[in-house]
Amino acid sequence: MIERDQIFINGKWVPSAGDSVIEVINPVTEEAAATIPRGTAADVDAAVESAAAAFPSWSKTSVEERVGFLRKLAELTEKRSDEITRAVVSEIGQPYAVAAEAQGASAVVDLVSLADSLSEIRWEEQVDHTVVAREPAGVVGAITPWNGPMRMVCMKAGAALAAGCTVVLKGTEVAPLSSFIFAEMAAEAGLPDGVFNLVSGTGPEVGEPMVTHPLVDMVSLTGSVRAGRRVMELAAQGVKKVALELGGKSANVILEDADLKTAIEVGIEDAFRNSGQVCGGLSRVLVPRSRLAEAEEIAVRKAESYVLGDPYDPATTLGPVANANQRDRIRGYIRSGLDQGVRLLTGGPDAPEGLDRGFFVRPTVFSGDNTSRVAREEIFGPVVVLIPFDDEDDAFRIANDTEYGLAGAIWAGDDDRARALAGKLRAGRIRINGSPVNQRAPHGGFRLSGIGREFGRYGIEEFLEYKSIG
Repeated sequence: MIERDQIFINGKWVPSAGDSVIEVINPVTEEAAATIPRGTAADVDAAVESAAAAFPSWSKTSVEERVGFLRKLAELTEKRSDEITRAVVSEIGQPYAVAAEAQGASAVVDLVSLADSLSEIRWEEQVDHTVVAREPAGVVGAITPWNGPMRMVCMKAGAALAAGCTVVLKGTEVAPLSSFIFAEMAAEAGLPDGVFNLVSGTGPEVGEPMVTHPLVDMVSLTGSVRAGRRVMELAAQGVKKVALELGGKSANVILEDADLKTAIEVGIEDAFRNSGQVCGGLSRVLVPRSRLAEAEEIAVRKAESYVLGDPYDPATTLGPVANANQRDRIRGYIRSGLDQGVRLLTGGPDAPEGLDRGFFVRPTVFSGDNTSRVAREEIFGPVVVLIPFDDEDDAFRIANDTEYGLAGAIWAGDDDRARALAGKLRAGRIRINGSPVNQRAPHGGFRLSGIGREFGRYGIEEFLEYKSIG
């Protein structure tokens, strides 16, 4: 049992003003793995006032100084990668080998990318007789999710710090340990007092007071559409700048001349990352109607190849979902698919055989059209639906028939043909024939998928404002 009994304000670990704790539940054992302070609005006040006091000096630091801090944070993250990985495994059950790459190693890459990207930003430019400058937005309230606990802290807090903003972080209460480790690393890296602050707690008790605090200039949230709407509603009272990275229902468009087997297997690997708890997962698989039966066979084989179980067992390739609510919600979606007559190919709502303990969900594949709930709503679990199309125009009509627009993929006989079709897909990030995600290119979406972009210089620029002089 890990007991965190203090929060981080003005460069010091201090007791919370509250006297309650939150239990962190291990999704494999269903037992408490840690406790953290249940923060209060008074904690938010202290943290925000600290960040506001630190902003004038931090915002005037040189780019070179901030690059140095980011590189030091990257070094410390790499040094503590095993500890970070084990924390993530205990919180969300991600297999150790997966978490080591997706949380530890990728967090290091994100911080290095931010450091490298600072030199790409045009901090001043001349427009006729006017100087147009870019300046930090101010005090940032950062709210991070449980599905990528360390990476999201590094991406969000790291980008804000790179821009010259000061930060108050509300790390997720479901998987909070990474945020505490980040605070320790911020202190060890020598960040000045008040530049980074951490308050743990729930959304209503900590997140909402942070969003409405008069000294918070900007709010950045990664989370659900419901959380994003609430942040926008509250931030609007103070006309605050917001950046929101929300959900998705992304399409994997596989055209007639594509390598069907590779496209489906890679697409399901993407959709089932982190047990399907990924906002950009390719959860709708669009295939030519003439090849539907073949596609179904490939998808079933791939889904049934996953091994569920102990996240420390090297044989395990899929962990549980993060909590009981998640498990019940996903199983409810699977039942809704059955109730709506969507054809179940493999998986289902029952517990996986031999895994009655832990929040496990069976890898599930449906075959249907784009009208059911499982095809239209974000499930956030290891569930995909195959959808046939008649021709190319039909494929992109179906792909764009969604309220979301975060990610997508196009598979064709060659990269040039697939890339030429990218303009037909309304999404913020599109992979071409399985191309890897570029962590220096922008990540973010259209419609319900949010406002703003993350990664590289684009992520830093979200935390900047323009100023015209002269």
